[in-house]
Amino acid sequence: MKYLKDYKDGDRFFDIYLCKHKVSAVTKNGKPYESVILQDKTGTIDGKIWDPNSAGIADFDALDYIEVYGDVTSFQGALQVNVKRVRKCSEEEVNPSDYLPVSKYDIEEMYSELLKYIHSIQNPYLKQLLSRFFIEDEDFVVAFKKSSAAKTVHHGFVGGLLQHTLSVTRMCDYYCKNYERLNRDLLLTAAICHDMGKTRELSAFPQNDYTDEGQFLGHIVIGTEMVGEKIREIPGFPAILASELKHCILAHHGEYEFGSPKKPAIMEALALNFADNTDAKLQTFTELMDNTTETGWLGFNRLFDSNVIGTRVE
Repeated sequence: MKYLKDYKDGDRFFDIYLCKHKVSAVTKNGKPYESVILQDKTGTIDGKIWDPNSAGIADFDALDYIEVYGDVTSFQGALQVNVKRVRKCSEEEVNPSDYLPVSKYDIEEMYSELLKYIHSIQNPYLKQLLSRFFIEDEDFVVAFKKSSAAKTVHHGFVGGLLQHTLSVTRMCDYYCKNYERLNRDLLLTAAICHDMGKTRELSAFPQNDYTDEGQFLGHIVIGTEMVGEKIREIPGFPAILASELKHCILAHHGEYEFGSPKKPAIMEALALNFADNTDAKLQTFTELMDNTTETGWLGFNRLFDSNVIGTRVE
């Protein structure tokens, strides 16, 4: 099959893809059309069906596999498909592994590196807490390896949560080598646990959508509750250590307007906020540049509050 990453402006579009999302809409002139998001393991592409009642457009729903014929165009710096024909496919025609976006890094190698950080923790209570999640809880380990870190913004792929967590943990370890006042055991434990609530906030692929629990509570509250439940199972876990760890998780978004229930009150919480924000923003910029064919200015980006462009100096 031809993967989505291999298409460029002007190409003829023809192959089987997963319809991740489908919505009906109306143009300014009152003409109905359908907007779809097509997905394979290399990413997603927007598609527009301007004549949904055409004989060449078969009935299909979101999460169906569909054979699509059309043309690739560029719209506001991103590729888009002008869909001419659609055929709904059976699952026997596809290999599901071709349609799940996956981290470009080896998942088992990343997890092995994360375990090395866990084994380096000296505090017996924090080490036991991490072991109960990342070594002893097999269901959690499976979910953690498969989860994305977000629905759309950054690391929205299988292994994305693991990749993001490992990157944040690496940065926090670096901080500890430069700022001696940081409690390495506390900061690394917080880094490893900070987004674990996303294993329950988001459903598994191919849906990768918010669960009821995710909608009601969000990953910050869910993760804090998960940590609290395990802490209560560990005899003698110091109360102040539990509060500091949970505070780091609650404050890792940094600001109230960014969904953070608390602002950082200790150095470790501040360091975690910086590491989390750095990785999220740089990964988002990376994905933005990877998914455009434009070489000039890309226009105003709300996340960065700026007009953005790729670096031109090699």
